[in-house]
Amino acid sequence: MERLVMHVDMDAFFASIEQRDHEEYRGKPVIVGGLSGRGVVSTCSYEARRFGVHSAMPIVRARRLCPQGIFVEGDYAHYKAVSQDIFAIFARYAPVVEPLSIDEAFLDLTGMELLMESPRAYAEKLKAEIREKTGLVASVGIASNKFLAKLASDLEKPDGLVIITEQTKQAVLDPLPVGRIWGVGQKTSARLEALRICTIGQLRRTPRERLVRALGSHMADHLLALASGIDTRPVAPREPAKSIGKEVTFPTDIESAEAVERVLLALSEKVGYRLRRHGCKGRTVQLKLRLGDFRTYTRSRTLAEATCYDGEIYQTALALYRALGVKQGIRLLGISVSGFDTSGAISLFHEEARKENLYAAIDAIKKRFGEQGITKAQLLKKRDEDKDNGDEV
Repeated sequence: MERLVMHVDMDAFFASIEQRDHEEYRGKPVIVGGLSGRGVVSTCSYEARRFGVHSAMPIVRARRLCPQGIFVEGDYAHYKAVSQDIFAIFARYAPVVEPLSIDEAFLDLTGMELLMESPRAYAEKLKAEIREKTGLVASVGIASNKFLAKLASDLEKPDGLVIITEQTKQAVLDPLPVGRIWGVGQKTSARLEALRICTIGQLRRTPRERLVRALGSHMADHLLALASGIDTRPVAPREPAKSIGKEVTFPTDIESAEAVERVLLALSEKVGYRLRRHGCKGRTVQLKLRLGDFRTYTRSRTLAEATCYDGEIYQTALALYRALGVKQGIRLLGISVSGFDTSGAISLFHEEARKENLYAAIDAIKKRFGEQGITKAQLLKKRDEDKDNGDEV
């Protein structure tokens, strides 16, 4: 049976909610993000995009490009509540829903063909219900796999509905730039351009051996499969995580406290980002430390308030490390957070709201440019020294 996958992506989600809730914003350039001098754009309306504004752009630059824009700091607790309403609609349309972020998801429609007039009619019905119940617009892509469905949803934004079939997939894929492939960031794009590979069609026709020499066998096979529209990953609902974490194993033991503290800072940044992506806050921070002789220590501390913020995770992990008083080489370091707060309560204190807005802006940059799109200044030093072999706990 051929798979049938739908990708639904809300158009300019945060900005669209602001326009829905404020009649005076409609039809005008709305820019949501941190409003300080160092703030960045989280989301902007399509009216703002005509001026060259886009997510992850510094607010200062957005103001220069679009001085007439309406700049809003954003209400992220409100956006999350709207997201929950949308995902409740998704659950009525598909037995399996895989969230990707607060405003997009995959729906597995395989085997449901008898329940629908056609995939297009089914998608139109879903879009209409979202608009009717939330006042918001979604773009939808339908294909035989996740890669093609996600690509399709982005082709005719806003308010798009694109279906890619096995017969049409190469006609759609071949002219597109290689950067539209999942996993192709700036580094890989530069390597492909050095090989004079600019489009997906050119990539698909490149001999595997040539790609292996430039990128390695794993990446070469990954790119060639996607360039041919092949993606075997299932649509899978996310199980509630019991803990979220990150580990690093070093090629040679690290000795200095300065190096350890730099690694703990990097790990805290990654764990904080993953917590926020999952919509989680946890009370218990655990440090894992393995010495060169393979002796392993775990220490944990339970906080008074659940957190998903890099700084709080780092300070707790740092205190746990210092309390151990390790004086010899370290082979592995890891940080995890557990004891998730399931109440969904949002602090009303001003300082907490400022944190929510700051980290939402940071996460917008990471979503657009990858986890290394923004990082702490002290982590730029010797970034490539440590070999990161860890995975999510």
